[in-house]
Amino acid sequence: MPGYEVKQERVAVAGVDDLVIRSLLDRQQFADPQGDAERLGISSSLWPLFGLLWPSGSHLAARLGARTVARGDRILEIGCGLGLASLVGHRAGADVTASDCHPLAGRFLAHNLVLNDLGPMKYRHGQWPGVLLPRDAIDERAAVVVHGEFDLIVGSDVLYERDERGQLADFIARLAAPRAEVWIVDPNRGNRSHFHRHMARHGFRLEEIHLDHGDRDGATAYRGRMLTYRRP
Repeated sequence: MPGYEVKQERVAVAGVDDLVIRSLLDRQQFADPQGDAERLGISSSLWPLFGLLWPSGSHLAARLGARTVARGDRILEIGCGLGLASLVGHRAGADVTASDCHPLAGRFLAHNLVLNDLGPMKYRHGQWPGVLLPRDAIDERAAVVVHGEFDLIVGSDVLYERDERGQLADFIARLAAPRAEVWIVDPNRGNRSHFHRHMARHGFRLEEIHLDHGDRDGATAYRGRMLTYRRP
């Protein structure tokens, strides 16, 4: 037994076919017998968050599903968790790399690829707070830290800290191609101003769209924003 419980469900994403997703049963799950997550700075309270489905991730997946896939485009999802947006893009034929810092994210992603009859997809370890990365703390399917240049970098609910030093913006800027776009879905956590300032420092300009809606079609109400950054 892995030490945690899971569930499997069919997940609807607006505008595209449903996906079958294995996730953690609830927020009470925790298993870190070798201390892999602890060495990466992931506490017991944060440990289960990667393995749950979040509304912001569904909005990001829907936005990616509506995007026309261009041959040769390289897409990176940061803080992917269960990688719902990555799975949508991969199924559409995009060149997608999913990334996260959780030691089990790659394992769950690989399982969900199989559940949806999808071929292999790149997964890399990606961590922007600057924690030293021990090799033995990485899932065996993610032995390489995310690197390269990407034409589109996406993420959902990643502005969960004030990040006054701008580590997330620096991380994105290192991986962004010269004409890259960056999409961030943020559920109004209140840390946007710091992120805007640091993205501007790297030459990115912001376009902001509100995603607020009430209860509809079985989906609970949501308040958040789509932040799109481009360099002129």
